[in-house]
Amino acid sequence: MIAPLWTPDAHRRSTSQVEEFRSAVGVDGGYRDLHRWSVEHPGDFWQAAWEHLGVVGDPGSLPILSTGNHPTGTRFFPDGHLNFAENLLHNADDSPAILYRGEDGIRRDLSRSDLHDLVARIQQALLELGVEPGDRVAAWLPNIPETYAVMLASASIGAVFSSTSPDFGTEGVLDRFGQIRPVVLFATDGYHYAGRHHDVTARLADVAAGLPTLRRVVVVGGGADTPLPGGCVALEAFLEPHAAGPVRYLDLPFDHPLYVLYSSGTTGKPKCIVHRAGGILLKHLVEHRLHCDVRAGDRVFYFTTAGWMMWNWLASSLAADAALVLYDGSPFHPDGNRLFDLVDDCDVTLFGVSARFIDSVAGAGLRPIRTHDLGSLRTICSTGSPLSPEGFAHVHADWKADVHLASISGGTDLCGCLVGGQPTGPVHAGQIQGPMLGMDIDVVDEEGSTVGPGTRGELVCRSAFPSMPLGFWDDPGDQRYHAAYFDRFVGIWHQGDFAERTAEGGFVIHGRSDATLNPGGVRIGTAEIYRRVEGLPGISEALVIGQPWKGDTRVVLFVVTTAGTTLDDDLRSRIRSEIRTGASPRHVPSIIIEVPEVPRTRSGKLVELAVRNVVEGLPVTNAEALANPASLDHFRNLPDLSD
Repeated sequence: MIAPLWTPDAHRRSTSQVEEFRSAVGVDGGYRDLHRWSVEHPGDFWQAAWEHLGVVGDPGSLPILSTGNHPTGTRFFPDGHLNFAENLLHNADDSPAILYRGEDGIRRDLSRSDLHDLVARIQQALLELGVEPGDRVAAWLPNIPETYAVMLASASIGAVFSSTSPDFGTEGVLDRFGQIRPVVLFATDGYHYAGRHHDVTARLADVAAGLPTLRRVVVVGGGADTPLPGGCVALEAFLEPHAAGPVRYLDLPFDHPLYVLYSSGTTGKPKCIVHRAGGILLKHLVEHRLHCDVRAGDRVFYFTTAGWMMWNWLASSLAADAALVLYDGSPFHPDGNRLFDLVDDCDVTLFGVSARFIDSVAGAGLRPIRTHDLGSLRTICSTGSPLSPEGFAHVHADWKADVHLASISGGTDLCGCLVGGQPTGPVHAGQIQGPMLGMDIDVVDEEGSTVGPGTRGELVCRSAFPSMPLGFWDDPGDQRYHAAYFDRFVGIWHQGDFAERTAEGGFVIHGRSDATLNPGGVRIGTAEIYRRVEGLPGISEALVIGQPWKGDTRVVLFVVTTAGTTLDDDLRSRIRSEIRTGASPRHVPSIIIEVPEVPRTRSGKLVELAVRNVVEGLPVTNAEALANPASLDHFRNLPDLSD
């Protein structure tokens, strides 16, 4: 057992919402006892969550209906009804709803009444266009207040909302929206990032032309003098005939489709994942209020674009009566203090970023604990990739000592978390605290049998849960859906994380299962190598793959060096020594190659599979899903990999 990095004091534990919930449902003990009850009595748990967390709607006569022994045969609240938008907009008062800060200096604050009125006007305009339940409304927009209003207006009438960010190129947008055939597109004509304005007017014309089902293209944020592509209308003109009034909420089944989200698409056309309204609402309420202790009046921030599931996760904070804090632009412009300035400016209580951002702040030598107040912060969430023990230590030493640092892991697949934090227990460096309530999480071997703490295997969920997708778009018989999550271990949810349970009851994620390395037939995780390499002086980034070689697999490491550093024999020796000592001899790369940059998705995740495909001469069919697609060229036809 290792000593905790942080432990909540008695007052914080006793006043947390998860402790209040545990007491209300009559479970003795602590969080682990509550979690055990939640998976042993799922019907009672989800029914209690609906009632205790104040879901607006009718739960119906029973919380769970199961047909057969497969998770996809389980339906939650099968005769329940609600409206997702009503649950997020139910308090239309003068309290804050959205605090927006743009990199370009634009500041806008919307009260809950302001947001309600904007949603009402968009709703009327959509109804006038004949938008009906099940129609798709797409948004190619920055992370601005209007994007949330469009989503809420769509949800209020039962339309299905889907979004992506404006830095996607034409092909990337059409690969996503082209599959779902939207009837309305809300789009921008430009966005601001890293000190530059990026005009996308030409791309907008091409996107609109590639979506023949569109009835209207509405441009948000264009200047008064900005010429719009033919057939487009400015948001102001679109809304001008409609005055603010009551939002009408269509009563919809619990399983009514709400969102279409997309897989990264770095090795093929993105999968269109259809999510249900009730499942997303209930799962997010549990995660926000019970796991993150989000309260009425809180200010919740997550650094995200409209193309990442954390955008949808952030939006649901409105259901907890919290305000959303939005930022659009580069988190490092003009410098690495930008987001910490935001915390103090907006009194952020929950601050969500990627593990990559934490590493970048540490690498830049920043110490916000000395330069910022950060007094409002109670919770910091980290996701996107595994957060190293050094990252945990950096946050508590250099950001804020008394803060709940919750490393969370889940995915677009469930639009939520499998494992994450909880505010009543200790936090151990390098570990995710435990499984989420209602999720029967396990680590299993190749045969699907449970393995004990300290043994690595596949992270799975043995129980059905409300935010399992309805399915994939255009997937007859749910064949691709079943293949994605249930074929590896029959009847068990598996989405491809290589993990281990710890002696402290937590979890460590070692990387994606499909990116694990197998030298000599032994599986090892890529996260262990990154942890050792990226802490070395002179190394700013790294990416590792396994290359098939002479009947086995050899480990190939790519590194990006800092300015003034050259990858010479001495540095290669130090890298190998650090990996051998800190991980194991099997982790030591056979080849180390310097590259100018490594490819990442727009949410900051490394894309080892795309690099592996390039190295092996296989196609990467959707490079536009990357933030820096040109980086793949650095990995083509490398002579060191063909010797």
